[in-house]
Amino acid sequence: MSSNDLKPSPDAAQTDGPDPTEKPFVAHLIELRNRMLRTLVCVFAVLLCLMPVSNELYVWLADPLLSKLPGSGTMIATQVASPFLAPFKLTVFVAVLISVPYIFYQAWAFVAPGLYLHERRLALPLLFSSTLLFYLGCAFAYFVVFPLVFGFFTAIAPEGVTIMTDITHYLDFVLMLFLAFGVAFEVPVATYLMVRTGITTVESLSTKRPYIIVGAFVIGMLLTPPDVISQTLLALPMWVLYELGLLLCKLTIKPEDEEAA
Repeated sequence: MSSNDLKPSPDAAQTDGPDPTEKPFVAHLIELRNRMLRTLVCVFAVLLCLMPVSNELYVWLADPLLSKLPGSGTMIATQVASPFLAPFKLTVFVAVLISVPYIFYQAWAFVAPGLYLHERRLALPLLFSSTLLFYLGCAFAYFVVFPLVFGFFTAIAPEGVTIMTDITHYLDFVLMLFLAFGVAFEVPVATYLMVRTGITTVESLSTKRPYIIVGAFVIGMLLTPPDVISQTLLALPMWVLYELGLLLCKLTIKPEDEEAA
């Protein structure tokens, strides 16, 4: 990671516009390839560091369900390669998750020379906040949603039914929830961008609040399993984050900025 990537060129900083030093199209492709290779190397390096603890990672991920199983309930593997593939798939996901800041940095360094100065000032805080919100969404899913959902599922099992979840199906289920909550927690960033770019206004979004609430519950129904608990636990944070986004817009965006956008 070089310091040149972090600092815009002097000419671009003085003239509020894109970098006047234009590169040929092939040079852009070469730079894009190099940044993609750096991203892959970063993910692969993190993956190698995590591989020795891949089984421990899966045990940690399975704890919200295992702690709710009655008696000596366990999970099962119904396929020959599942004991290896399920922890490996989880480790790849965690490696990508850890590498997200570096991935965003490479994307930022590639597009920054073509941005105006005010766009560069706006992009870095948005990249940081979107990364933080995605992590918060995943943490909310693990520490709040999983215990409630798995407690509900195990409690309603008919008498005489032994719950033995396949490790691959469980992994697919929780990864879907991680992604759903991670994306849903990006609502403040999306709200801010819509107002900042002039697509809509704070007043217009405020008047559409009832539709936003209904839409949040519809999205919760589509992105989560067919149970009321997980749907509600996704919809309510989306609504709260939407209100937070509106408050952020009111505090940071002036009326003249909206008119200019």
